[in-house]
Amino acid sequence: MLFAGNAIIKSMYIVEGSGVMVILRPQIEQTGLTTYIPPKGDFEAFRDDEHYREKLKEWALSSAKEAKREFWYKDRYVQRLVTIKGYETYGNAGEFNTLVIEFQDGHLSCIHPAYLKEMQQSSFGKESMLTLEDKASVTEKENVTVAAAEPVAAIESSKKDKAAKEPKPKKPKPKKEKAPKLELPAEKVHFTAKVKQFALVYNPFNEENDEVVVLEETQIVQENPLELGLAWCSHSKTLKKFELAPGDMLEFDGKVAAKKLAKGKEVPEEFVMDVPVLYKINNPSKIVKK
Repeated sequence: MLFAGNAIIKSMYIVEGSGVMVILRPQIEQTGLTTYIPPKGDFEAFRDDEHYREKLKEWALSSAKEAKREFWYKDRYVQRLVTIKGYETYGNAGEFNTLVIEFQDGHLSCIHPAYLKEMQQSSFGKESMLTLEDKASVTEKENVTVAAAEPVAAIESSKKDKAAKEPKPKKPKPKKEKAPKLELPAEKVHFTAKVKQFALVYNPFNEENDEVVVLEETQIVQENPLELGLAWCSHSKTLKKFELAPGDMLEFDGKVAAKKLAKGKEVPEEFVMDVPVLYKINNPSKIVKK
């Protein structure tokens, strides 16, 4: 039985042989029952509703037109409604995110987007209700089964070894020389680039193909310009406003990360990129189309 707001959540878990029956906790947060991982300092807040919707889609937490506002936070004993207040960035170029969620009593805590997504599933956490005795019993049965199968497996393995011919030694393949890695700046920098084409990449979170923009002649403008060549970025709503086409020249600010463009799943030929694209541009801003 579940009521929203300040009501009470009553959850029943029945696991054979475990003795676990009913767990009762109030919906309002109880500080002593939760381990918080507070943000390290200032974190990124959402600029507006559109930015919020775009980030939820990126994290595969919601792709609906009306962005979801509340999410379930679950642990072994309770589940509570939380909201997403913002996010922290990490990685060499800030390409990874950690969510900052707020409980009903105002406490802030950090959580990985994929872990919060798992918490929305009805089956989340049921495995942890097994007692140690149950797990030990299952492990003991598995060990007995493996022990009984070992003599048979040993006989079969011996027969195969006798029948098999000695494999011919393989000639070592010559190692391919890797291109030297570029030293990418961690901070925001200014770019110039030309639109090469649009492509589709498979997103395993929402099991759909996302559209991206592939750039060529990508250069970081600085005292000693850095040539990236091919790069890619998400075809966000901001970029769509410029109605880009192949051949368009662009200038913009952003961050760059060494992240290879993934392949799409069953996409038309014109949206396929047949050469590696090794760099991703994150959060392009101050865009100028020439």
